[in-house]
Amino acid sequence: MKGSSMNTHLGNIVIDNEVIAQFAGTVAMESFGVVGMSGINVKDGLVSLLKKENLSKGINVTVRNHKLYLDFHIIVSYGVSIMAVADNLVETVKYRVEDFTGLEVQKVNVYVEGVRAID
Repeated sequence: MKGSSMNTHLGNIVIDNEVIAQFAGTVAMESFGVVGMSGINVKDGLVSLLKKENLSKGINVTVRNHKLYLDFHIIVSYGVSIMAVADNLVETVKYRVEDFTGLEVQKVNVYVEGVRAID
């Protein structure tokens, strides 16, 4: 299990990276302008919209020195400012993940993999 651990006065707490990725994916989907997370087929270079149960596949979580580094691969809504979407995503995810895990989010990278019109 890859994860982050914290020592407390009650014992050791370990949070699996998959749990952090699932939570961060849920937060990202609530953010303005984010249509979905994208999965990338490296072999073919194809980008696909992930379903809700696979959101964590569009997020890479790395833990170094008890600090989190998050990489998001997202698809944004057509017609919105990508900069505004990215700024909102970074601020929201940073605050909510730090509150959820108790760990500092050192860096959030946002990779816009596509644009999609909303029906």
